[in-house]
Amino acid sequence: MMNLGVFASGSGSNFEAIMEAVKSGAVAGKVQLLVCDKEDAYAIKRAENHGVPVFTYQPKVFASKEAYETEILRQLQAYNVELIVLAGYMRLIGSTLLSAFEHRIVNIHPSLLPAFPGLDAIGQAFDAKVKVSGVTVHYVDAGMDTGPIIAQEAIHIEDGDTKEDVQRKIQQVEHQLYPKTIQGVIEQITRGV
Repeated sequence: MMNLGVFASGSGSNFEAIMEAVKSGAVAGKVQLLVCDKEDAYAIKRAENHGVPVFTYQPKVFASKEAYETEILRQLQAYNVELIVLAGYMRLIGSTLLSAFEHRIVNIHPSLLPAFPGLDAIGQAFDAKVKVSGVTVHYVDAGMDTGPIIAQEAIHIEDGDTKEDVQRKIQQVEHQLYPKTIQGVIEQITRGV
């Protein structure tokens, strides 16, 4: 069992999918901590429902990114977190966490990277009128959605699909692909690959 720290900023639907996969045994891990930068994020309620400890913080009360990441790191170490899983966390990870968790931070992004990085990837794809988009799971580096790709899965955007339809399709894929990919990463780390 690997100790996981999940970072989220919003509704936490991927957090919920990860928790379900952990409970079913599909992910050989234990979510030790939810880290959240928004005090009103619904992900916090989800964590509380599962009995997962929550660390919330407001970046603006810290002197720098390094200062709040140092506090996050302290929290992660207190819960013996071994792998960081970003699940709708809307901040770039800085050098403090990147160096402490080298090759042990994964992210899910709602596009087929390198297409449509950054904010509102679903809206970007919809506005570009592409016929295929999808989901990417990747390792996190210092860039915006630029780390090495671990897994991708495509969805088709049909004529007449609304942005909400596209979002629904993306989330269905995310909730299957992310837990499966996290389990693969855990297995790789366990084997020392």
